[in-house]
Amino acid sequence: MADAIISEVVGRIATILEDKIRYEVNLVRGVKDELQNLSKKFNTIREVLDDAEKRGVKDQSVKSWLKKLKATAYEMEDILDEWNYSLLKDKMEASAEPEPEQKIGCSFIRCSCLCFKKVSVRHDIAKKIENVKAMLEQIYKERNDFNFVISLPTTDPVPLPESQREQSTSSIDFNDIHGSGIFKKRDDIVKNMALNGGNTQILSIVGTGGLGKTTLAKLIFNHPHFDKNWLKIWVCVSKPFVVAVVAKNIVELVGKEKIPPNNDQKELALQKLKASVSGKKYILVLDDVWTEDEDKWKDLKINLGYGAAGSKILVTTRNEGVAKMMGTLDDDIYHPKELNSEECWSLLCASSLAGKSKEEYKKFENVGKKIASKCKGLLLQLFWGDFCGSRIWKSEIWQLNNEEVKLFPHLVLSYNELSPVLKRCISYCVVYPKDHRMHAGTLIEEWMALGYIRSDSGNGALELKGRENLRNLAMRSLFQDIEKSELGDEIEWCKMHDIVHDFALFLRKKDDKESSCQVCESSLISHVQEYQSLPLDYKPPVDERDRICHVCGCMKSLRVLRTTRIYSTIPLGIETLIHLRWLDCSYTALSKDGLEVVCRLYFLQTLLLSHCELTEIPQ
Repeated sequence: MADAIISEVVGRIATILEDKIRYEVNLVRGVKDELQNLSKKFNTIREVLDDAEKRGVKDQSVKSWLKKLKATAYEMEDILDEWNYSLLKDKMEASAEPEPEQKIGCSFIRCSCLCFKKVSVRHDIAKKIENVKAMLEQIYKERNDFNFVISLPTTDPVPLPESQREQSTSSIDFNDIHGSGIFKKRDDIVKNMALNGGNTQILSIVGTGGLGKTTLAKLIFNHPHFDKNWLKIWVCVSKPFVVAVVAKNIVELVGKEKIPPNNDQKELALQKLKASVSGKKYILVLDDVWTEDEDKWKDLKINLGYGAAGSKILVTTRNEGVAKMMGTLDDDIYHPKELNSEECWSLLCASSLAGKSKEEYKKFENVGKKIASKCKGLLLQLFWGDFCGSRIWKSEIWQLNNEEVKLFPHLVLSYNELSPVLKRCISYCVVYPKDHRMHAGTLIEEWMALGYIRSDSGNGALELKGRENLRNLAMRSLFQDIEKSELGDEIEWCKMHDIVHDFALFLRKKDDKESSCQVCESSLISHVQEYQSLPLDYKPPVDERDRICHVCGCMKSLRVLRTTRIYSTIPLGIETLIHLRWLDCSYTALSKDGLEVVCRLYFLQTLLLSHCELTEIPQ
């Protein structure tokens, strides 16, 4: 899967470049033109990123192109950090200069040295910009080889063709249903429906892809309660959500008449929909709804409202925001539970081992149960069939090749539906281990430090935007085990499902061959380059002579660093991490001198000092 972080990185760099052009007058000759040239190329490339990111899931060459682009963008951002760093040092040195009368006789030498140093630093930066220009020039030319489609600015996600998802039907074989809990859930929902005899009731089944939402809807739709005197309608909505098409499908299923296949005949289709359901008690299933556009739903809802009292609309969706937009009350929103390992194994047997002999069953039982355990309750298509040569249980999803990942339509569709901001936010979460209980506030701070969230209204607005992103991801069922705060309705803690975690790792999958360091493993270097953050369970190299940890030179691109649970003291060389934005020194033995070293990190936005035994804060 192509890396969604690129669009925001490119946007940030373009903005920074514009600021430099606007405010920095005394540049090295030619640098201003270079910056303007880079800004134009970055912005031109941004126009094709949406298409490139979608194609990267199947095309390894596109994915590699995106990786090079992202690396170049980050390198440019690092250069601009170094530039700001040198300017800040100049200002600090200037403010620390003695009064003029105290330096008579040596001022010329001092100023000459400073000027020479400044010119030297800026020439060095100019040289680095030239190198970035050369890399970007190559990337810029290569984009033409892929014939990318230019994306027009839009506030809505680009709709996927309907063919991306196989159309569901109401047909069901009860022998294929596994898990006693799903029948209890069906009975509870039908009971709720039977008790509500007033206006048209809208109910929603919400959950991540592959959880069994459609199966539960089929069980409800085919329940004996709806056998008599009910008009039964099943429509697979999927994407794109076209009002005229949905209305036309309902009319034709009711059997009144055919409507010419013309999406522009919205008014005609809605009028015939109204006539089809008017005065009739119906149960309508709208399977796989994605749109959150209330205007599209409003026209359908008005005309469906002409059905008889007690009519039911049952929606399946991955996004709780869709359920709320459609008018589902909180008590009518249902979240199916994941199957346990035994139920997954039972389903796997039914789909893959039907008709097999006892000997064949025994042969696959050990491997099959491991696969079922790996499912963690998600009925993903990857695990069915012929066990993929039994390689699945030996590998994580993110380690599989592109051909195998094509078997994951549920996760691919959910991911492509996200905005670029939400894509990079969810894919970053894999810096935490599987089954880790993530603290929402800390996660949002890290998103802010990495530049994933942008706002012109200060950090308070950034945090609010981060909270909104977290809610959006949770409503799309990409987080689970959500715990909310006692005093409010904000998410306090959450987890990622193991399968979603593996898929997110695949999105950021990187070739480690080019990474090298005499001290650190290539996987660690790759992780730092990809996430600008160390893994939560990272164990640093230690000098055995004095048991002191050192910052390795391969970590200079870090934006986020936790010394908690990693270092017992501030690591030597931390002042070289000039790109750090977020630093957690909690539970670290931190002296006043150590904190003075931390104060040299000029771009630090967040510093956590809980339980670090400080007795004095430096001025």
